[in-house]
Amino acid sequence: MRIVLVGPPGAGKGTQAAFLAKNLSIPHISTGDLFRANISQGTDLGKQAKAYMDAGDLVPDEVTIGMAEDRLNQPDAAKGFLLDGFPRNEFQARALDAYLAAHDIALDGVLDLEVPEDEVVKRIAGRRVCRNNSAHVFHVDYSAPATEGVCDECGGELYQRSDDTPDKVRNRLEVYHRETEPIIDYYKQQNLVVTISALGAVAEVTQRAMDALRRGE
Repeated sequence: MRIVLVGPPGAGKGTQAAFLAKNLSIPHISTGDLFRANISQGTDLGKQAKAYMDAGDLVPDEVTIGMAEDRLNQPDAAKGFLLDGFPRNEFQARALDAYLAAHDIALDGVLDLEVPEDEVVKRIAGRRVCRNNSAHVFHVDYSAPATEGVCDECGGELYQRSDDTPDKVRNRLEVYHRETEPIIDYYKQQNLVVTISALGAVAEVTQRAMDALRRGE
């Protein structure tokens, strides 16, 4: 299957993408991974992206599109893929359509993870990360540490990231509504969108997504 995953920040796209890709036996291709891989490998696109990022600027669409197309050209994506974070806007969506058409392939579906804004703010603003190891993540409501402010894994200090405050989260949501949400309407015109609720346990959402994708086949 060839799938695009969309949804607001805090919808759990990364978590669901990993589970869905495993269940469907297709590679999970995320924008973050594309940037990290190209920068670490020192590719021309990676160097361009790093220059913009170091200057505090957004990476231009053309650079992101180039990275995505290079990744889609790799053998493991020949029989399917799950795109997470790309396309980010309608310009990128049109570029993806052009790439797919040129290779005589098409998307099977666009999975839209739906979460109320208040829940998004609660999910992100409640996160606490260990200063010693950023992989140790807790939540004040959903997975609180045994001792407030202390990591259960290593005893490190837990803190709230500067971009996880409620005001910053709402700003990120505004950007999502302005830039990314329009691609849902774009893909609806192609009858590709499947919308599911991203509320509930991770396994429940994954099953909901799998069922929805099968119905859309």
